[in-house]
Amino acid sequence: MLIAGPCGTGKSHLAQSLGHAAARQGYDVLFITQTQLMASLRTAQAMSTYERRLQYLSKVSLLIIDDFGLKPLRPPEGEDFHNLIAERYERTATSLTSHLHFDEWGAAFAANKMIGAAILDRLRHGAYKLMLDGESYRALPPESEGSKPPLEKRRKAAINEV
Repeated sequence: MLIAGPCGTGKSHLAQSLGHAAARQGYDVLFITQTQLMASLRTAQAMSTYERRLQYLSKVSLLIIDDFGLKPLRPPEGEDFHNLIAERYERTATSLTSHLHFDEWGAAFAANKMIGAAILDRLRHGAYKLMLDGESYRALPPESEGSKPPLEKRRKAAINEV
């Protein structure tokens, strides 16, 4: 599942909820940010445990990568990300969240557009895509609107009206 949308619209929350549901059904789940993922692979490379780390990440039943594209992938991160996605492709479930619109995901691979195209092709094949929109759940109401209920209550009210 690929989840995109502006900051604060619930992408990470939704991905974590899906991860919890999978874990309750007995699946192994790993929730990790793109930055943490790349750092763990760099550390594994430095400690000569890269292959073991890559195999672990390749076999987790559900890998949820949060904040994809928040920072561009620099060499050799693009190659590492490609290795991981290629190993997981059509074998295990992968979910990504991103604040970028789906059309902008290629920008994360500015250093190597060919690897980026290969990764995105694999990620998009057979994937469910969900685009979230709306106000941030974390947004503070303007002071002039102090009499309005909090955003969460306004959303619940809007849902109940439907």
